[in-house]
Amino acid sequence: MARNNLSFKLKNNISELDKLGRKLSTFGNKIGLSKKCIFQINLALDELFTNIVSYGFPDESPQWISVALSHVNGKIRVEMEDTGIPFDPASAETPDPITEIENCKVGGLGLHLVKKIMDEITYQRCDEKNITTLVKNISDC
Repeated sequence: MARNNLSFKLKNNISELDKLGRKLSTFGNKIGLSKKCIFQINLALDELFTNIVSYGFPDESPQWISVALSHVNGKIRVEMEDTGIPFDPASAETPDPITEIENCKVGGLGLHLVKKIMDEITYQRCDEKNITTLVKNISDC
């Protein structure tokens, strides 16, 4: 069973999105992911990271967000870990996409997108940390 891993840390700053995208692209290219698959995973990670940075920390103090990427048995697994405010994106309510735009509540569309793009999303709170895991079956892209 071939296994490829990459772990890194990002500051809790939106400017780190570029670094996140570069790391994912490098990892994806190394293991032979299609551009479509890299794009889809990047879109999901971009949304999740943006939510953590925007809503997870009550002050502007520097914090770190750990990211671990792995490729095992035709699946990409991404684990994001932060010490922010507890938030479970896996069980967060997402808007009904059929509702007319005028009647939609603000927020939640990004998480809806993450749930549609990724095959699995799980959350746990452990040792004062949010640990969100995303899994993508790469045979689907």
